[in-house]
Parts: sequence; C-alpha cells; structure tokens
Amino acid sequence: MEGLRQPLTDTQRLLIEQRVGNEAPSIALAYILWALLGFVSLHRFYIGLPRTAVLQIVLNFLVIGLIWLLVDLFLIPGLVREKREAIRAAVTAEVVAGR
Repeated sequence: MEGLRQPLTDTQRLLIEQRVGNEAPSIALAYILWALLGFVSLHRFYIGLPRTAVLQIVLNFLVIGLIWLLVDLFLIPGLVREKREAIRAAVTAEVVAGR
C-alpha cells in the first residue's frame, strides 16, 4: 500500500518547521539588503535567485532595473514565502524518506 501515506507525527512537523526557520531567508534582512545594496541586487542573491539578480544588475545600467528594484519592494515577502515552501517540501521529503 505504497499509495497510502501516513500523516507526519508532531515531532516530524516540528523538525520540518525548525529546519525551515533555520534555512529560509529572513524577510527583514532581505529588506535591509534591498535598502542598502539593492542596486547590486544583493537581496535577490540572498533569497536564492542569482540569475534574476544578475539580470537586474545588467538592467540597472539601463534604468529599467531601477523600476524592477522598486517592484521588488512589494515582491520580497512572496519570494521569501516561495523559498520557505521549497525548503519545507525538501525537508518533508527527507523526513518521509528517512522513516
């Protein structure tokens, strides 16, 4: 009955959330990096988006990136949430595989 999955135990859920908390980027730090070093897209590197960070740096020289930088002001919480969910899914897979 491989198709039926047992629900995670409270201990496993706690482990997953602890790992997500430890490994996921901080929204506050992402905003600080955006405010201080946004022109070099350090906030995107920090969140784990190096390709778009490099693209943003290139576009900054073309002024388009400055608009993108302002858009990031509103995107940072969602980007961090997506990263947290990816970490949560990976850690959950590890926990389930290690049963």
